Amino acid sequence: MRNVYAYIRVSTLKQGEHGSSLTEQRFAIEGYAKRHNLAITEWFEEKETAAKRGRTIFTHMLALLIKGRAHGVIIHKIDRGARNLRDWADLGGLIDKGVEVHFAHESLDMQSRGGRLAADIQAVVAADFIRNLRDEVKKGFQGRLRQGLYPLPAPLGYKDQGRGLPKIPDPFMAPLVQQAFRLYSSGQYNLYTLGKEMHQAGLRNRRGGVVSRNGLSTMLNNEFYIGIIHIVSTGERHQGIHEPLIKKNQFDRVQDVLHGRTKNTGLKHEFRYRKSLRCIHCKYNLIPERQKGNVYYRCQTRDCPKACVREDSIDEQMKKVLDSLWMPNEEIAILESELSYLQAERFRNHKDRLYAMELNVSHIDARISRLTDAYIDRMIEKDTFEERNQKLLHERAHARDSLNALRNEFEEKDGRTQKFLELIKAISFNRNLANEYENRDLLKSVTSNFQIDGKQLVVTLKNPFEAIANNDKLRYGEPYRYTSRTFDTKSSKSSKKLFNLIQNNEKGNTGPSH
Repeated sequence: MRNVYAYIRVSTLKQGEHGSSLTEQRFAIEGYAKRHNLAITEWFEEKETAAKRGRTIFTHMLALLIKGRAHGVIIHKIDRGARNLRDWADLGGLIDKGVEVHFAHESLDMQSRGGRLAADIQAVVAADFIRNLRDEVKKGFQGRLRQGLYPLPAPLGYKDQGRGLPKIPDPFMAPLVQQAFRLYSSGQYNLYTLGKEMHQAGLRNRRGGVVSRNGLSTMLNNEFYIGIIHIVSTGERHQGIHEPLIKKNQFDRVQDVLHGRTKNTGLKHEFRYRKSLRCIHCKYNLIPERQKGNVYYRCQTRDCPKACVREDSIDEQMKKVLDSLWMPNEEIAILESELSYLQAERFRNHKDRLYAMELNVSHIDARISRLTDAYIDRMIEKDTFEERNQKLLHERAHARDSLNALRNEFEEKDGRTQKFLELIKAISFNRNLANEYENRDLLKSVTSNFQIDGKQLVVTLKNPFEAIANNDKLRYGEPYRYTSRTFDTKSSKSSKKLFNLIQNNEKGNTGPSH
């Protein structure tokens, strides 16, 4: 009885854990060994594709056979042993050296010329099957890409929905991915500090572990997050149909930091108004520094009147500016109602203008249609038709542009009104609740710049916020009733003025506020 090895294989771990192929192969090989009086001394089990060379267990088995540790090997089928011609050549080399190679499923005499030829043909067919399968997979892969689908596992921050469906944002990880991009684009983090910060925030990889620095770098470079599918191996790019998590300008800032196009050394201190305050005289940024537990902002220009102010003093002055924009809830409700009334009135006027423009476009279309009918009926010559048609087409293009401009103008101005009300509500509702950072961000939304004159904060409010701040008479002068006496028929003059300032986005003319 000769000693032999037994080799069984499936292509994936999933097939090995949940399929029955390995068991069936083992049963067939044991029956073959018993019929041919062969003793199996060791089993070699592998869960890896044979389409490519380099299987670890298979290579180890071949090395033992070359050393003469066994007389031969039993394999279930030819395609279980080799699906590429290089591995098949290695098996052929063993046969040439006298090592027995048996196939339990095929009745082939590998010591005869006919048996070797039949086995070679089957090996070539198996290799061709893999090549054809690879081509079909590539076709399907390319088809998915052209549809805007990503046929690979979802990147961090997204979830798979299944075949033929786009990736969707992970409700838990997507906000953390957005936070990682936001923090890194600030230039205050490197990959090491970002990894620590995001791990504390809850960012995890697919296995629930720490996202490595290499993983963070891959994520920050991945264009998938801005809606583009980039296949790195081929350089192909396709427009995806999934929802982007990151805006293009933020992604570009991250790339600048990653590739050294902007300075990113990591800040030793986080200063609240860093790069936000300018000297009113020389227009240069004030430089923050910490001394004896306090933060000071100083002007470093040599011949400039020295500006030096403490951070807590700036906090207080900013709060005073925001207090000047505060409105009680009743006043906000009336203002919102009156602005809504004015917006509805403006919409009616806009609708009339829109209808007139649409009617003009329809008239031009009708003229073009009549001109075409006249040319078809040979009532006018071709030269005359071409000249008039060109003129009408240009006229139509101009009318269409005017129509689109009117639509866009209304949407833009409607957005200004909504943004104004949101900011006023945020300033008023968060009074005495917001922290210094939130106050800073709120004030940035309603001002054009922060300047320092000595120790005094100087801000230039945008209109209509300048009008709100200067409207002391409404709240602090003569008595004010939280009811509108004229709302049913018309809005108040102050509301109309405010509405016009919002719609026209006019700049303030009253100068800076101290």
